[in-house]
Amino acid sequence: MYDTINKAKKYCNSLTGYSRYKTREVPVGDIPLGGNNPIRIQSMTTTDTMNTIATVEQTIRMVESGCNYVRITAPSKLEAQNLEAIKKELRQRGYTVPLIADIHFTPNAAEIAARIVEKVRINPGNYADRKKFQNIEYTDAEYNSELERIREKFTPLVRICKEYGTAMRIGTNHGSLSDRIMSRYGDTPLGMVESALEFVRICEENNYYDIVLSMKASNPQVMVQAYRLLILKMEEEGMNYPLHLGVTEAGGGEDGRVKSAVGIGALLEDGIGDTVRVSLTEDPEFEAPVAIYLVNRYYRRSEHSTIKPAEEIPYDPLEYKRRHTFEVLGIGGSNVPRVISDFSRKELTKESELSAIGYYYNAVTDKWNMSDLAPDIIYLGSTKVPFEIPVGLKAVYDFEFWKSVRQQANSFPLYNVKDYFAAGEKSELLNFVALTLNDLGGETIKKIRDDKTAVIVLETGNLHGMPEQRRAFIEMMTEGIENPVIIKRTYDSINIEELRLFSATDLGSLLIDGFGDGVWVEVKNILDDDGKVNGKYLVRNFLTSVETKEKVINRILFGILQASRVRISKTEYIACPSCGRTLFDLQETTEMIRKRTEHLKGVKIAIMGCIVNGPGEMADADYGYVGSGVGKISLYRGKEIVRRNIPAENAVDSLIEIIKEDGNWVDAE
Repeated sequence: MYDTINKAKKYCNSLTGYSRYKTREVPVGDIPLGGNNPIRIQSMTTTDTMNTIATVEQTIRMVESGCNYVRITAPSKLEAQNLEAIKKELRQRGYTVPLIADIHFTPNAAEIAARIVEKVRINPGNYADRKKFQNIEYTDAEYNSELERIREKFTPLVRICKEYGTAMRIGTNHGSLSDRIMSRYGDTPLGMVESALEFVRICEENNYYDIVLSMKASNPQVMVQAYRLLILKMEEEGMNYPLHLGVTEAGGGEDGRVKSAVGIGALLEDGIGDTVRVSLTEDPEFEAPVAIYLVNRYYRRSEHSTIKPAEEIPYDPLEYKRRHTFEVLGIGGSNVPRVISDFSRKELTKESELSAIGYYYNAVTDKWNMSDLAPDIIYLGSTKVPFEIPVGLKAVYDFEFWKSVRQQANSFPLYNVKDYFAAGEKSELLNFVALTLNDLGGETIKKIRDDKTAVIVLETGNLHGMPEQRRAFIEMMTEGIENPVIIKRTYDSINIEELRLFSATDLGSLLIDGFGDGVWVEVKNILDDDGKVNGKYLVRNFLTSVETKEKVINRILFGILQASRVRISKTEYIACPSCGRTLFDLQETTEMIRKRTEHLKGVKIAIMGCIVNGPGEMADADYGYVGSGVGKISLYRGKEIVRRNIPAENAVDSLIEIIKEDGNWVDAE
């Protein structure tokens, strides 16, 4: 995909030492971004832009929740003109937050807005380009002619922004690439990058440089690859524009947070990103606190313990390929990554306690049933279980304790490196060995590499833990170690929101690069805190009365695997975060669709408020539910519209009919 793998590693300052990637500073009102400035936080209003007071009051709530910038949709000239009234009302109330106009399809609206607000966002896939899902073979002359047409339409906006000191975000979306870009580059990260850079080059021709770039996708793998490639391409052309990070259409609740953290967190870990938006199908004031949690984690990250630099990297960070491993009793090889549930700090006394992780015991039949979110392995430490665990669930014990229960079916030992070398007793089938990067010396490498029963449990105590574990994978690949690896992270004194976001970042960042054959999270202490971020806004950070620590961690781990696209275990919802263009209540509708379809394992359903976020931006989905007018819904199969402008009250039933017609429906149990 790129010249060489070794060249491709230069997308960040270092793979092992935390360092912010340096970009140029861009003024946005009185809050500049890029350069040496802190990572900025932003979100987008969901009100009707023509409702000045509602938009102003929601903007104020967003500022109070932690937003540095607020984006407002301007789909036509009328909304663009009303930005002036909104800005005036905000200033009268004492709020100077920079405003960003969100533009699709309408250059004349952008040109009005650029004279009013501090920044405009355009999507190069639909600003002056065409999207009709047509595959057109362009000659070079025809392609250049299209670029000239775009230059003519786009240049007036560039000149206005330059005259008024207005910044511009050129924001590519994976699902809304133009037919021209799709025809030449395909549905690829390279197409996303070139789509943006064509517009950047026009800006530079006019000596305009107050530009911010973004490469959003609903698939975190694609999103991360696109940002990495963008940096490489910018370096080639002498550019260093600030980067806005976001996973588009992430959805809501825990799944939306996990999915956002996988993509955004993977880039933040490498020092990439100057401004962040977490796109949730929730009220926008709930987005900023999540982004703040993600960003605040890096303020003192450079104080981490030193990690040995990686001179060469044996993988391509621009293309997903799973690390090759051999299989050990269903772990590694071609198997999906396994989930380990940690019960070492909980005494199990009866079968029903395993229901928290999806194993349900029927005393009448003396049989176990399991859910799609049932883990594959349970770690028990030194705890003896007074009942027979489900067949197929592997039980792992600390080595010394395992010796007393080794006769039990499906019981296996966990060694530290010292015991692994010294122990005379081992399982003939499967042995877990816990180690860190620092344990990967010559003798350990040889012994592990030659042991076809050994599964590595990779741990870290480094503040910069993900890059240390990534460095361990690089070492293993370089040394020819093909044993499966379980990625383990341990957290202490952490609240639920931090647990979701930090574990998704730490594990997901490795998974989307093809590393890891299983995931394991240990939490020593979950905090019930008041949920305030910078003392500003309340978010729920505690366990409910019906949740156990084990249940929450297990659910999060399956969510991380799904968001990383390495193990699909439930229905996926690609839901836009709503804005002033939305034609129905997204939160209510998403929940209604979820209740009726959440049992359809592996099916992806997009729920889009309007056509702007319609067939293009739901490119990853199997089915689409899109607002097409007031009280009207259009339904899609992939990118193809199959039912147009049907009444909203019948739309969910119609969606289910289409799923049934395709043979993808099963009745809920």
